[in-house]
Amino acid sequence: MRVDRCDFSGFKVYPSRGKVYVRGDSKTFRFLNSKSESLFLQRKNPRKIAWTQVYRRMHKKGITEEVAKKRSRKNVKVQRGIVGADLASILAKRTAKPEVRAAARQAAITKAKTEKRDKEASKATNKGGAQVPKVSKQSMKGGAGKGGR
Repeated sequence: MRVDRCDFSGFKVYPSRGKVYVRGDSKTFRFLNSKSESLFLQRKNPRKIAWTQVYRRMHKKGITEEVAKKRSRKNVKVQRGIVGADLASILAKRTAKPEVRAAARQAAITKAKTEKRDKEASKATNKGGAQVPKVSKQSMKGGAGKGGR
């Protein structure tokens, strides 16, 4: 027993069922019923008609028992060093206790303050020496002595 497929709907066409349509270029089309034939002759697209097999295949209908759910890969977090700090130093800073961190911060602050104080003191000693009178850029270029036009 030969079972054909409907060229429009995709359903099985058993012997003594359906219609055969022969086009002008001698191509034959088998249809399950007159409904399929009518829609084909109206040039309807079977992909847009909800009850056809082509539509159901395109829109993934009725294949739930067949397809197992795809496994999604979990992202693995990797720790890496960044520019100016390698991974070991980053981990050491992270695991340091808050007291140690506070002490290091205070030490850094006092060091910065002493450096600033020393710099200001050295500036003050340099200022006490011979002072050079300030000269404007215009006069340096030699434009002050000339007059107008």
